[in-house]
Amino acid sequence: MPARDIYHNAVRNALEKDSWQITKDPFLIKWGTRDLYIDLGAEKLIAAEKSGEKIAVEVKSFIGASPVTDLENALGQYILYYDILTRLEPDRRLYLAIRQETYSELFQEPIGKILLENQRLCLLVFDSKREVILQWIP
Repeated sequence: MPARDIYHNAVRNALEKDSWQITKDPFLIKWGTRDLYIDLGAEKLIAAEKSGEKIAVEVKSFIGASPVTDLENALGQYILYYDILTRLEPDRRLYLAIRQETYSELFQEPIGKILLENQRLCLLVFDSKREVILQWIP
């Protein structure tokens, strides 16, 4: 099993504060002979429905020497998980969890804006100190 991101618990706590039930920690997906681990699986029951919304969350710290290299690595991992998850659990949406600072530094700049405009990924933006979700970007 891979090591947890330094903000793993902050994201888990933020999801629980937002009424998400953590169902998998980590969320194992198998493809062929390979085991892959998405950081978290969660569900939120909707009162009027028997089934609820399902998500998978990959947490990334973006604390490396180069934020662009961190983005490239996170995006590659996200695409791999996304493609496999759409086959295994098409009703589960994948999110990349990033700190507010990372969102401001990368996704308010042209390099990140193009990814959001082209709907390449879904973001969960969180405050690591208060352990709360600030924004969902589908």
